[in-house]
This record gives sequence, C-alpha cells and structure tokens, in this order.
Amino acid sequence: MPSSMIVSTAAAGGSVLLMYSMYRLFESKNTNAKIGFTESLSPSGKTTFLVAGDVGGTNSRFALHLPGKKEPLLMHIYRNEEVLQDSNSYHHATLKPFFEKCLAEVEQWMGLSEEEMTSKVQVVACLAVAGPVKADNSVFMTNIANGCRIDGNEIERCTDGLLGLVVRCKLVNDFVGQGYGLLDLDLEEEVVELIPGSKARIDKLGPKACVGAGTGLGECFLTINSLAPELGYECYPCEGGHVDWVSRGPLEAELHEFLKAKFGAATRVSTERVVSGRGLANVYEFLAQKFPERVDHAIHDEFLKAGDQQGRVVGMNSTKEGSLMQQATNIMITSYGAEVGNAALKYIPTGGLYVSGGLTPKNIRLIQGLDSPFMKAYFDKGRMTSLCESIPLFAVMNEDIGLRGARVCAERGFLVPKNI
Repeated sequence: MPSSMIVSTAAAGGSVLLMYSMYRLFESKNTNAKIGFTESLSPSGKTTFLVAGDVGGTNSRFALHLPGKKEPLLMHIYRNEEVLQDSNSYHHATLKPFFEKCLAEVEQWMGLSEEEMTSKVQVVACLAVAGPVKADNSVFMTNIANGCRIDGNEIERCTDGLLGLVVRCKLVNDFVGQGYGLLDLDLEEEVVELIPGSKARIDKLGPKACVGAGTGLGECFLTINSLAPELGYECYPCEGGHVDWVSRGPLEAELHEFLKAKFGAATRVSTERVVSGRGLANVYEFLAQKFPERVDHAIHDEFLKAGDQQGRVVGMNSTKEGSLMQQATNIMITSYGAEVGNAALKYIPTGGLYVSGGLTPKNIRLIQGLDSPFMKAYFDKGRMTSLCESIPLFAVMNEDIGLRGARVCAERGFLVPKNI
C-alpha cells in the first residue's frame, strides 16, 4: 500500500474510506526520511517558498521558509495598530511589505525584479489567526481595534505586485497553529514541568490540550488515531477562552459585577475578560476604582495613555510589593490556573497539557511551584483534584509556537493538492 494513503474497510457495509495522509507524516521526527523531498520545485518549475503567519490581536508575525526547513530565511513582526490604520486590506498592510522586505534581504530573492519573481517563485502560505475561521477560508478578527477581516481566497486571487506570488493561503485558528506548534517543542529545553515527573507520564497515544493567555485567551486540543498512530496528531480549535468566568471570593464577586457593567452583559462574563493581557488591564481598572487611595499616579497616567498595551504596563509593574498592579496580576494568574484546571477535567489530556501564550513565560514566577497562585487554583477541584494531579502539565517558555504550527500547516499545503 502506498505510504500516502491508508485504506480502511468498514465492518458494516464493506465501504472503503481513502484517507490522504502523506502530509501528516510530516509531524514525525523523521520527517525528511519519510517524505523524501529535498527541493522546493513545483510542477510548474517555480521554486516554492512557505510563509507562516501568526496573527494575534496585537502583532502579526511572519516567517519565510523553504519547504522542509525549520529555520526561517527571514522573520518580521508588525504592530497591527500601526500598520492597519491607513490600509484597505490586511494583506496590503502586512504581507505586501513583508514580501518587499524579503526581496531586499533574502539571498534567494535579492537581485530579482518583481516580474522575474512572478515567473520563478510561488508562495504557499498559512496564517494562524486569532478568531473563528469560516468554511470560506475567511475570518473577522474582533481582537484587532475596529475589527479586521482576513480572506485567504482573496489573498490567493490578488495580483498586486509581489502579492501575486501567493498560490495558496490557508487560514487556521491561531490555536490550531499553537497546537501543531506543540509537536515541534523540545521538552528538554523549551518547557517547564509544572508537576514533577510530567515528562515521564506522557501517554504517547493520549490527547493533548493547550491553554494560552496573550492578548486574548485561546484553547485547543489534539487527538491521535490509536489504530494508526503513524498519521500523527490532528488539532481541533475551540473557543474555550470564552467560557463563563467564576469569581473566587467577595472581591472577585465585585469584579464580576464591574465587568458585566463595563461590557453590557446581563448575567455572565467570559474568562478572557480576566485571563489575558486585556483582562489584566480590566482587573487593574476595577481595583483602581475600588481603592483610589492606593493608585500610583505616575503608573496610572502611563496606563491611561497605553492604548492596547495597558496590560503590559500593569505586568511590568507587578513586582511592586503591595501595589494594585501586583494584586491585579495575582487575580489574573489565579483565574488562569483555575481555567487550566478546567481544561484538565474537560479533555483529560494524558498526552500533555501545555500552558502557552505570551503571559506564561512573563509570569512564570507566579506559575511555577506547587504553592504558586496558579498551581493552587489548578489543583482546587474538590473531588477531581487527584485527576488534575495525574495530568502531565507544562509551561511553554517559547512564544513562537503559533508561528511554528503555521509552518507545519503551510508545509501540508505544499505537499497536498488543493482539491484534496
């Protein structure tokens, strides 16, 4: 049987299901040996390059790769708030200048005119975006100020300058990108065990889950077919960051009422309103109103002028003993641990539960350690505490796993014909 497909005959009815799976073999450690490609020429004779994108509420990160190569030829980050102000489309604001930067700085592109580029080069792209991707390969991102629509099919059709290089542009949920990025992690160098012995307890056939706080709060889970584990893991998105947030004491009950009023909610508040960079800003805003006598006016003025970076201002000052910034961060981190504990109960991820996102490495001092605010809330599950204790639990110390996962998905786009 060819390695690129598996034929599965159903027990009832004798029907045959053909599963195209060559691209999933990419996830194995012996990728190049199994796939067997060493060059990037397409059937048209053009050289194929991969573009991986990680599009969050604050930043858009892009990386240019050759197929089969993990090391990028070029990486660049764009601040969404800055580049989207005067642009008619997301791809003109970000991808077009990225390609122009590649043309100026990437050895394989330098010296070529735009006309030569379009005859010799094609790009397969995958953008991992912070929002629910529709079946038509588009997304409307609410985490970007004033909202932003990204359409993969429109990007493919665009012929404006170097944007015409793109022959495929697949959009995936940002946490699908995070999920596939987990498979690229070095567990010896890039994670911290939050429960001792977690690495040894990983079930190689067990589900995995990921919860990560950054600008927003995202979650995903991965499963593997135990009858055909060589196909690797498949990742599924969810909107777990928008489950109900539950207060854990009288002060948080007041915070709950404050957030309902702020966001015009009659009965509930999403966990993301607390567990995220913007959530941290929400908590600080509540505390500043509740305890005006404790406000540090210099920091508060900086906070008010910080725009979408308000959470960063709070976080940078969170080590000030007894400050509102410290108190806000502790509330956020405690809620973070509680939600990761919820994920442990919902997914029972015996293949590993990974805490990712930009806020994780920045706050590792409050996350690591069995007596940390994060871990105390994680374990606080009553009769189910022992189940939480049994889950392999890790903090991801790298912030680029979404970009890595987008590269994996772009690689799949290169390997698999579009009509499959």
